Amino acid sequence: MKIMILGGYGVFGGRLAQLLADLPELELLICGRSLPRAEAFCASYRGSARVSPLAADRRNITAVLRAQAPDLLVDASGPFQDYGADLYGVIEACIAAGVNYLDFADAADFVFGVDQFDDAAKAAGVFVLSGVSSFPVLTAAVLRHMAQSMEIQTVEGGIAPSPYAGIGLNVMRAVVGYAGAPVKLRRNGKSGHGIGLAESRRFTVAIPGRMPLRNIHFSLVDVPDLQVLPPEHPTMTDIWMGAGPVPEFLHRMLNLLAKARARWSLPSLEPLSPLFYAVLNRLRFGEHRGGMYVRATGVADGQPRQMSWHLLAEGDDGPFIPSMAIEALIRRLLADKRPEVGARPATRALELEDYDRLFHDRTIFTGIRHEMPDAPIYRQLLGSAFDALPPRLKEIHDSGRQQTWEGVASVRRGGGLLARALAALYGFPKAAAQVPVSVSYVAAHGVEHWTRSFGGKRFSSAQFLGTGKEQYLLIERFGLVSVALSLVKEGDCLYFVPRRWSMAGLPLPAFLLPSGKSFETESEGRFCFDVEISAPLIGTVVAYRGTLLPAGHEEKPHPAVAAEETKSAASPLPARG
Repeated sequence: MKIMILGGYGVFGGRLAQLLADLPELELLICGRSLPRAEAFCASYRGSARVSPLAADRRNITAVLRAQAPDLLVDASGPFQDYGADLYGVIEACIAAGVNYLDFADAADFVFGVDQFDDAAKAAGVFVLSGVSSFPVLTAAVLRHMAQSMEIQTVEGGIAPSPYAGIGLNVMRAVVGYAGAPVKLRRNGKSGHGIGLAESRRFTVAIPGRMPLRNIHFSLVDVPDLQVLPPEHPTMTDIWMGAGPVPEFLHRMLNLLAKARARWSLPSLEPLSPLFYAVLNRLRFGEHRGGMYVRATGVADGQPRQMSWHLLAEGDDGPFIPSMAIEALIRRLLADKRPEVGARPATRALELEDYDRLFHDRTIFTGIRHEMPDAPIYRQLLGSAFDALPPRLKEIHDSGRQQTWEGVASVRRGGGLLARALAALYGFPKAAAQVPVSVSYVAAHGVEHWTRSFGGKRFSSAQFLGTGKEQYLLIERFGLVSVALSLVKEGDCLYFVPRRWSMAGLPLPAFLLPSGKSFETESEGRFCFDVEISAPLIGTVVAYRGTLLPAGHEEKPHPAVAAEETKSAASPLPARG
């Protein structure tokens, strides 16, 4: 199969070629206006697919199609918002030459209008699919899945690339070009518009049981979803899609420029795109993780319902997601599974199950959350991961009634002056090799009040759901200090990972954030806890570990937990680290 990739040495085209590298049945023509760049890409390419460089300009694509006679053309160039009067020139040339066509188009008007070529494509016996990328193929698949359990009314979503993912100049031109310009969308049940990159929302991508992304600032982008998804869901009244590039201060600078352009009718900001491109691709810091979300509200059985789908991509896998839809269609073609002939947006090209298979061998994870505002807070935070917890953990965290658990524990304390002072300030227990312990809690108005007693020494905390920038985090408050914790399930353990902290509502510096490996698990039918609280420059403040059973349980508590780490192998708890 001969495939011509227009823009084949660019960001999306190059990644598509990498995804197809294991297929010796393919001949890939790496095309673009710069033959030296195409040659350099082919020289560095590693894989079984055959690659050849080719100079090709979309403005003279007819002659190239006639000379090369490819089976498929993939347009990975762009920006599709800037094709001028010859908007669909490549599509028309492909239909005339009898060549199948796919593209990465992210321009809403471009994708929405491609079905005008449906009759011509059918007459030529070719398929023309536009917008074959995360927006709108993946979002459309997510919404079809959600629509099985509710009538969808409002939709919002966003994509947050890793700061290390890199962004192409053409993509930057497209985004900066519509900053401050009207963006067509559906709002309040009517066709309307927003202002590109001038409207913003915050969201936390948080797959149940995994470490969430940091809370991200998303801004409205002009993507095909805004126009092609509402017709598929007649009950949809509102749709909004955003992007959350980092660093946030650069993102907010673009927000201000977009608002200024809209307010004072300034010319396009597109001339600034090389500057933003250069800065964004050099300022790379923070977590090497990216994500995506789709949140929908609707009605099921006459009752309101809200669902959200989350995607988390670790390391270098995330940047490949936009190219995976075309990869999947090409692999289908090799298996003689062709899309139906005709021209249309690619909203129904793949289903969610197809993406699950694409993600299976990569560090890309997805999950769905069903909002349950009346459920206990741990069940709300962990979602579907809660049901996979060991029985004792579910028992202690899934009851709204007052509970008391009893057992034994060992306690270590930091030896430094500051460590001792902090431990005394918060009432942490004194060091002991074996001490009776009881833990009780009561839930009221969305807050769980926990009281721990170690040999009669009591200290308390309050736990509740985070909001705003602390969305999907557990907040534990000790006096004036609050720590926001991620709940992460690994095997049979539930880990508590500090993410943010504050005092009296004022954020505190991240580099001073308390740390320590803390988790809960179950062993031999007992609830087990292992808590370590450390502070930068201070070290361990307190660490305690032990086992619990419900008060009044007929079985005696487990024998004492050894205090020294060297004896941890004999403990019912997993060894730290």
